[in-house]
Amino acid sequence: MDEVQSQLRTIAQLQHQRLALIGKASERGGRVTVTVNADGVLIDLKFGRGVEDLEYAELARAILKATQDATADVTRRTEELMAPIQQDRARLPKLSDLVEGMPDISSMMPTVERAPRSKPDAPDRAAALDDPGMIFDNVETVDRAKPTKPGVTDSGW
Repeated sequence: MDEVQSQLRTIAQLQHQRLALIGKASERGGRVTVTVNADGVLIDLKFGRGVEDLEYAELARAILKATQDATADVTRRTEELMAPIQQDRARLPKLSDLVEGMPDISSMMPTVERAPRSKPDAPDRAAALDDPGMIFDNVETVDRAKPTKPGVTDSGW
């Protein structure tokens, strides 16, 4: 029990230290610099000299890339911070080791998958998130043909 309490104190301390982590990254020679918090949320965005020379598309790509790099940095540092806890957890006996006939629950846990980093309408995002969801077999198919005459829903209205 002392070991468990000690681990809980360590976890609380590491979680508190995690809150202080930030990730920083720059793009386009320091013209775009971003800072994210431990949750990967953009908390600061700075533009350096010469940023006005970038076109809007270049600026958008630079912000996106710098934010992704800063988030990757803070994620890596979080994993490093939490590594001792993972090592301690790995050396403790599993519940299945202590209780005869108990299944190894850790082997049943789904693996954590990283969310896609592509644009919302990118084909690889759709493929990665392809989830059949609920499937119904007693349904009617409705044709979604465009109206031949313009109406209230016409985009030129």
